[in-house]
Amino acid sequence: MTTEQAAQSAKNQRTLVGRVVSDKMQKTVTVLVERKVKHPVIGKIVTRSSKYHAHSETGEFKEGDLVEISECRPISKTKAWKVTRLIEKSRNV
Repeated sequence: MTTEQAAQSAKNQRTLVGRVVSDKMQKTVTVLVERKVKHPVIGKIVTRSSKYHAHSETGEFKEGDLVEISECRPISKTKAWKVTRLIEKSRNV
C-alpha cells in the first residue's frame, strides 16, 4: 500500500463526536452520539442517539468527556471504533 492510498483510506474514515457515558470496562468506553433530525411527518426537530463501544488503549477518558471516535477494523464483537482525540474534559469533578 502506497502512502497515497493510505492517506485516501484515512480520509474516507467515518468520525463521530460524542460524550463518554461509561468507562467501566478495560480499554473500552461507551460513547453516546446524538444527532438532530427533522421528523418526516410533524416537521419538528427531534434528537436521535446511538451508543458505540470505542477502544481506548490508555484508559484516560472518563465519564462526561467529549471525544471524537473513528471507525476501525473490528476489535471485538461489539467494538469497531477507536477514540482518536479528547475534545473537552468533563467539568464535574
